[in-house]
Amino acid sequence: MAKTLVIVESPAKAKSISKILSRSYQVNASMGHLRDLPKSQMGVDITNDFEPKYIAIRGRGDLIKKLRDAAKNADKVLLAADPDREGEAISWHLAHLLGLNLNDSIRVEFNEITKATVQSAVKNPRRINMDRVDAQQARRVLDRLVGYTLGPLLWRKVKKGLSAGRVQSVAVRLVCEREDEIRAFEPEEYWSLLAHLVSQKPGSKESFTAKLLQKSGKKYVVKTREEMDEVLAELSQQEFIVKDVKQKEKTRQPAPPFTTSSLQQEAFRKLSFTPKKTMMVAQQLYEGLEVGSDGLVGLITYMRTDSVRVSDTARDEARDYINRNYAAGYYPAKPRVFTTKGRSQDAHEAIRPTSVFRAPEVVKPYLSREQFRLYNLIWSRFVASQMQEAVFDTLAVDVTAGEYLFRANASVVKFPGFLAVYEESSDDAEKDPVAKLTIKVVPGQKLTAEKFEDKQHFTEPPPRYTEASLVKKLEDEGIGRPSTYAPTIETIQSRGYVVKDQKRLMPTELGEVVDSLLTEHFADIVDLGFTAHLEEILDTIEEGKTPWKNVIRDFYAPFEQTVEEAEAKIGKIKIEDEVSEEKCEHCGRNMVIKMGRYGKFLACPGFPECRNAKSLLEDIGVDCPLCSQKLTMRRSKKGRKFYGCSGYPGCEFVAWDKPVPDRCSECGTMMVEKAAAGGKVKHVCTNKECRHQVTIDN
Repeated sequence: MAKTLVIVESPAKAKSISKILSRSYQVNASMGHLRDLPKSQMGVDITNDFEPKYIAIRGRGDLIKKLRDAAKNADKVLLAADPDREGEAISWHLAHLLGLNLNDSIRVEFNEITKATVQSAVKNPRRINMDRVDAQQARRVLDRLVGYTLGPLLWRKVKKGLSAGRVQSVAVRLVCEREDEIRAFEPEEYWSLLAHLVSQKPGSKESFTAKLLQKSGKKYVVKTREEMDEVLAELSQQEFIVKDVKQKEKTRQPAPPFTTSSLQQEAFRKLSFTPKKTMMVAQQLYEGLEVGSDGLVGLITYMRTDSVRVSDTARDEARDYINRNYAAGYYPAKPRVFTTKGRSQDAHEAIRPTSVFRAPEVVKPYLSREQFRLYNLIWSRFVASQMQEAVFDTLAVDVTAGEYLFRANASVVKFPGFLAVYEESSDDAEKDPVAKLTIKVVPGQKLTAEKFEDKQHFTEPPPRYTEASLVKKLEDEGIGRPSTYAPTIETIQSRGYVVKDQKRLMPTELGEVVDSLLTEHFADIVDLGFTAHLEEILDTIEEGKTPWKNVIRDFYAPFEQTVEEAEAKIGKIKIEDEVSEEKCEHCGRNMVIKMGRYGKFLACPGFPECRNAKSLLEDIGVDCPLCSQKLTMRRSKKGRKFYGCSGYPGCEFVAWDKPVPDRCSECGTMMVEKAAAGGKVKHVCTNKECRHQVTIDN
């Protein structure tokens, strides 16, 4: 029987596709790239019009031989790498290694690993798209020119092991800029005022709370305690009268199905997944899992996309599911069509379930906890995106007191629509409490101010980026593309330029030194506008509008000159280590504080003669609840912060959340710090029977 060899990237994907195709197909895995630029050198011949020097990746010789043998014994070879630029480049490299004719139709791609899609794809192969390949080559060569030029420069001028990159250096710049904003920020005092109002109507006990908004028809913010006292004194002499009562019906539209960026952001908010973890689990769902009687099947469509487009087939399936499982009115009169904003490749669909009828509860027994949680998120978002809008009844009551205007807002869900399935998370701060929708007051009605509730606040600096909000910023600025977000954030942390503190990113001293150097001498490399414009130019290569070497030539000439000038101007930069009071037990020197991948640690300055190093135990100012010794902050082997007793191993107390000095006002138990909405924190009692909590204003 004639054999067709199908080559994919991963064993998991090969296994899934083998189950779909007949015995006349043999499916092998390439394990990703088999040919690339060499690691030991630039790998780009600058004197020969930037010709790349591709070599077989070290250690892949046996696999390449196995694939060559399989290709010789096959009547036909199909290359089925992922449906994106990198997948196209992998296929192109494979074609060269296996001696395939690039003019033949040898490339197949599928957005989802389902029987119908895969069988259709292998029956309709196409030629390798050289515009896509060239777009990937341009990025690879450009990144190599930047990285292998600036990296050695940083090694010579700062320290060994450093790197720079077209996207990673901009990401570090963003984190450093935010830190500069926070340091420069000067908090301003302001006050809020709530009036607890009661109806003067005989027999009515109507009461509600309204917030001070205006004075003399303009927005008004009280700045000081003294000013607030004056306002309260004036209000005590005023009559409170209902000025206006507005009742409206408002609607809220569902969010579109996920793109790579929005999935990473929402998985962080709802599941506390890092972008790297999100993509790893999504890859598993895409490549295929054993799901009961369905067998091995891909559960979601391809997870690297910037499009919100949905196929007609998927939209029809969602309509059938919603009509079967929800009451009349939950499916809109017209199917929803979402439009991708900004510059998008729109190469394939949004991230969605391959079949909406595989509801989360159906597949849950076959998935790991992480796989189920992410699948549930993707499935719910997609189903909700196809449902009817939510409808709210809203009420706004304006109350005047002399020159002052107070407002009470209220809303209630009239028809849940898509909210019956899913509601998008938000990074916004907690909203002011709303009044009851049942307020029965009319314009001109007099009210009594039963009491006032004034509260002091201070403006807050912009919050540090989380991994999710940095992804959003990169996307908004047009920096990088869906496949680059997770590895970029991983790289800037592994290089020691950025560390995580309470899930937020902050620059290290090393990161700030490198950023300062690049900003001064290589302004274009870390400039958002320049980098975004370069991304747009690179996209035109894929569109067949620009030869890829033209882009490299235009970039390299000024870049080379800038490097030469920087080499002459920049002197040796020495980052002084902070000296601690702790003595090295091996040689007696005062140990110094260094920054590693997982934060600060103590090391002997006598390196390499003395290689002593150990964890830096930071006193957090809280006593151990078991033995009253000091609690210290430490890091696990994976870099995660935890808090333990300084008396270890004699005392084995440990906590993942940071203990705080204050004890619970309800039961006296130790409290810990947790993140709250709007970048705030809350103190939570560790007594499971109490769980009292207090939100803390920063």
